[in-house]
Amino acid sequence: GNGNKKAAYTSVLNALNNASPNTSPSPTPPVSPSPTPPVSPSPSPTPPVSPSPTPPVSPSPGTSPQPGGCSATMRTVNSWPGGFQSEVTVNAGSSSVSGWTVNWSWSGAPSITQLWGGLKSGSGASVSVRNESWNGTLPANGTTTFGFTANGSPETPTLTCSAS
Repeated sequence: GNGNKKAAYTSVLNALNNASPNTSPSPTPPVSPSPTPPVSPSPSPTPPVSPSPTPPVSPSPGTSPQPGGCSATMRTVNSWPGGFQSEVTVNAGSSSVSGWTVNWSWSGAPSITQLWGGLKSGSGASVSVRNESWNGTLPANGTTTFGFTANGSPETPTLTCSAS
């Protein structure tokens, strides 16, 4: 019969199952060191930019103030076709003033339509503006302003100022 073959087959299988397997570790790949990134040199610190000192702005020379007198400057604040607005700054001299009058002459034909901070007199090209009751007294080196709107082209005439 076939009984012995079966027994032999079974005993071979049992022998294989019971045999201690040849446990050689499976080869692991060699550990390659992970590449370290190259160290880039840190940028050298840039020195702080020190601002170059700006010279103090000296006021543009207008009429130089006389001791005890005053000076005045005019600037155009706004302009439009057929008109303009100007502002006049009155500066007291080295001593206080109790009143002031600013005079100028237009070279063209502007005519003042509105004036504030002063009282206008004069006619035509000659204009005279004296202080209001509330802005005539100025301390030494003190300033006040008056302004106006006018018809015509903007002008910046030479101003004269007299203190009272």
